[in-house]
Amino acid sequence: MDKNLMKKYAEFIVKVGVNVGPGQTLIIQSPVEAAFFARACAEAAFSAGAADVVVKYSDEQLTRVRMEKASEETLCDVKPHVLRSYLDYVESEGGACVLNIHADDPEALAGLDAGKLNRVSLARRAALEPWRKYTMNDLIQWCVVAIPSSAWATVVFPGMEPQAAVEKLWQLIFEVCRIDADSDPVAVWKEHTARMSENRDKLNALDLESIHMTSAGGTDLVVGLADTHTWEGAASVAGNGIPFIPNIPTEEVFTAPHRLHVDGVVKGTKPYVYNGQLIEGFSVTFKDGKVVAHSAEKNDELLAQLLESDEGAAHIGEIALVPASSPINRSGVLFYNTLFDENAACHIAFGAGYPGTVRNGINLSKDELLALGVNDSAIHEDVMVGSADMTITGLCKDGRTVTIFENGEWAL
Repeated sequence: MDKNLMKKYAEFIVKVGVNVGPGQTLIIQSPVEAAFFARACAEAAFSAGAADVVVKYSDEQLTRVRMEKASEETLCDVKPHVLRSYLDYVESEGGACVLNIHADDPEALAGLDAGKLNRVSLARRAALEPWRKYTMNDLIQWCVVAIPSSAWATVVFPGMEPQAAVEKLWQLIFEVCRIDADSDPVAVWKEHTARMSENRDKLNALDLESIHMTSAGGTDLVVGLADTHTWEGAASVAGNGIPFIPNIPTEEVFTAPHRLHVDGVVKGTKPYVYNGQLIEGFSVTFKDGKVVAHSAEKNDELLAQLLESDEGAAHIGEIALVPASSPINRSGVLFYNTLFDENAACHIAFGAGYPGTVRNGINLSKDELLALGVNDSAIHEDVMVGSADMTITGLCKDGRTVTIFENGEWAL
């Protein structure tokens, strides 16, 4: 791993991705394997004027032990101090922002009781809902990034020695995140986000009622869009007025579907990691916004449990458009990591919608958002459905039909 590029990556993530402001506390959530990178991000945060950096480490091997050995009752009992450990910072003077570092083994929890995993995950999400609102509503700056681990890298590059696989994955992450020795990532990303913003603005100008997605693989899906929906993409602006980039990398322009107006069939085009296990080869049928049939070549039972998580889980809260020419897709590598794979293909998200994808959404109540068609759920799970032959047309509210994607690429 090139230490200079690693440092450049960390500084870009902290100073542009999260965009830590003077006097803020940066909360870093990191696996123990990424401690060296968390330290590099902490250094960058302090140099940017952060008041403090608080690191919360996780250990997926220990998580597996607990999930296997501890009772479901114990695992679902999320103590109040866990929530307070976040809220105490965001509610304090100066406020807080958050960086999530991923280095997950895609099948860290493979073979464990999928039902138990799902119920424990939902219990934790419910307990942390007040904190989750800060990121779902963009009230604070937040950013999700990833670095290699041996477990992850050897899944991406099977047959390679772990050290070589890690090195190759580092190189690939630098490449798709536009980090190299010869250019300024701030300037490169400014140009990239400007292109994404142009497509976002064109979509918003169309005043669409719905979009129709088709592909040779069997997708034929009409997605009605939420009332007063707005397309988003590239950079976001937090409630405190500070711009940030939620995901690095990012290639998507996205909005809120209408939870009751999605009809047709959609086919998965990439495996999806859910609760540490892979769902592959899935097909889902919608009627009046709700999943009425589904199947998967691998872990169909897990897909069923995802869709039965709560009432909103069988509806979608996001539709995102990603061109097949994205660097992640051009790499030809399946990352087995949603952060990267969702930026290789158009995708939908089962579960909650983002309030910011309808006008004035962050100031609306849950009932007001539902009335506009924005879905509500404890989950938000992105699954990839785009392909190089996908066509997307849009129906405008004035009756016009426009081509948005042709052969997997922007056609606006």
